[in-house]
Amino acid sequence: MNKERMLRAADFMRCKARAYCGVDASKAGGGGDPAVLRVTLLFRTGARAFKDEAAVTRVFQKECKRVAGCAVAAAHPTNLTFCDQVRLLSATDVLISSHGAQMTNLLFMDRNSSIMEFYPLGWKQRAGGGQYVFRWMASWAEMRHEGSWWEPVGEPCPNNPDILDCWKDRQIGHNETYFAQWAARVFAAAKERKTGNAVGDSEGGPPREATVCRCS
Repeated sequence: MNKERMLRAADFMRCKARAYCGVDASKAGGGGDPAVLRVTLLFRTGARAFKDEAAVTRVFQKECKRVAGCAVAAAHPTNLTFCDQVRLLSATDVLISSHGAQMTNLLFMDRNSSIMEFYPLGWKQRAGGGQYVFRWMASWAEMRHEGSWWEPVGEPCPNNPDILDCWKDRQIGHNETYFAQWAARVFAAAKERKTGNAVGDSEGGPPREATVCRCS
């Protein structure tokens, strides 16, 4: 399947999900208000969860306050129905989440929305190409994967340090300085695109646009 057909498929699935859940497509992406930038922290429980959710939330809330109209929402998908998740992500401009199945929800965001992804220690060296699946998914859906952060420190894996099974379900720490600087760049650029003051980026990406909903 070529890129154009993958994009059409992503648009179709997003449109169908929004229609099923009663989401007004004209009000998606921050409620349809270009002055609003909505950031969603989608937290996991257990494997690959953040060790300190409160600290991570504070970092992103602090940076969000520096951007006019920015608001942060935090949620656990295990506490949400399918339509709750569709509604939440339909109104999200920037998704922040650790690597895991909950990131498939990025499909419900508008084109050119942003994703920030996080991994536990050991993944970068041992998980192989499959760890980039949500980077690929974002590209297929014409969204912006803004990069990844891999936990750089932690206790060594006992017995056999080369087996991913020993590492894959570990939890993730945080680096306040790095997260703050990263968030500042992503939030500022996303807000600028949303308000229409920027066209593309240094890599020639498209300006942010709401998805045209074609369900047929």
